[in-house]
Amino acid sequence: MFDENGARFLDCINNVAHVGHCHPHVTAAATEQMSLLYTNSRYLHDNMVLYASRLTSYFPSQLSVCYFVNSGSEANDLALRLARAHTGNKDVICLDGAYHGHLTSTMEISPYKLSKMPSHKKKNWVHISPIPCAYRGKYSKDEYSSEEVSKLYAQEVQKIINDAHGKDRSIAAFIHESMISCGGQVVLPPGYLQQVYRSVRAAGGVCIADEVQVGFGRVGSHMWAFQTYGEDVVPDIVTLGKPIGNGHPIACVVTTAEIARSFENIGTEYFNTYGGNPVSLAVATAVLDVIEKEHLMEHASRVGKILLAGLEDMKLKYEFIGDVRGVGLFLGIDLVKSPMTKDPATEIADYTVKRLKEEHIIMSTEGKYGNVLKMKPPMTFSVTNAQQLLSKLDVIFSEVQSFLSSRSHTSVSSVGWDEEEDESHSYTESDASSS
Repeated sequence: MFDENGARFLDCINNVAHVGHCHPHVTAAATEQMSLLYTNSRYLHDNMVLYASRLTSYFPSQLSVCYFVNSGSEANDLALRLARAHTGNKDVICLDGAYHGHLTSTMEISPYKLSKMPSHKKKNWVHISPIPCAYRGKYSKDEYSSEEVSKLYAQEVQKIINDAHGKDRSIAAFIHESMISCGGQVVLPPGYLQQVYRSVRAAGGVCIADEVQVGFGRVGSHMWAFQTYGEDVVPDIVTLGKPIGNGHPIACVVTTAEIARSFENIGTEYFNTYGGNPVSLAVATAVLDVIEKEHLMEHASRVGKILLAGLEDMKLKYEFIGDVRGVGLFLGIDLVKSPMTKDPATEIADYTVKRLKEEHIIMSTEGKYGNVLKMKPPMTFSVTNAQQLLSKLDVIFSEVQSFLSSRSHTSVSSVGWDEEEDESHSYTESDASSS
């Protein structure tokens, strides 16, 4: 990316510009269709039918019906409507740390946002299960085996179901990000979704996979992140957004014919003025073209492995790197004050982001404590880009290590740079709060 003065920045976080900023093929497709027809989507256009057919070819066969909308928030709102129409139930189970959108309905199932609103009172129809993080969560890999971690987190969902039934409430849906982004770049433990899906379906609910941030090949090995957990993990509803249009406002809900019929049977047709308009779908089609022709899934897998290996090496050098996790071009670095306590080192994360910006690299933080450095770059992120990022991170982490070593203690619990000590890289806690 470039600023107004032409300065060049390496973008490590823009998962919206999926195939790169201003990709010429995508831009040309939008321009061409705009010059031909841009109309209310009430009028059926070939772009809609052809794209729906092409998109669903990437899914398990039962996921065969598309609803086109304008954003991920709108997609998740519609997914809730579909689930309730199909099950006749109302209650929804979500995960702690989740973010599913900014609409009234989706905010209620977005603990990542609601936890920062002290006055908010959780609705009775919302049930929040612990974030299934094997590093920082309620059940960690330090105490339990991988199999036990999955089982224990899945049991938390079953407890919610049992409790709801005990209060004469019924579950409409379990909604989850296939990999948890805002909650801290968390990959779900193997076997977790299989167990939870069984419990939810046995309780009469459906399972919604939110792929808004992680879909379209970002994980490298598969088109959709839910597929990384096994062929037996098939959601009833999948929501797509962000990368689908490379920044153009389009999103989609993909579901089964059975659920679509239940929704139709409520008595009113679904209509969206802009959702699925010819231009948006021309753009979305061009994005698929680029993913396929430029082999971006394979590219994400290759570059992701280089990044992950480099970060694992750094973890051995710097004790404040508590955990490195992720797959493909979806990665996170969990920074800690102590590897023993795992207390979040938010100050180090803030300092790192600030210093990276000075080096013309755009990075940001995620997680409940803002201590996780997130990497979700455009899929065109190259090997050279990866090496540049790793090199700069190593320099900055060395600065942090030097600062800690210069103190009489080795704890990171009171990290803070002041102007008198280092004028070139000044840092204070007030900087962290303002950033």
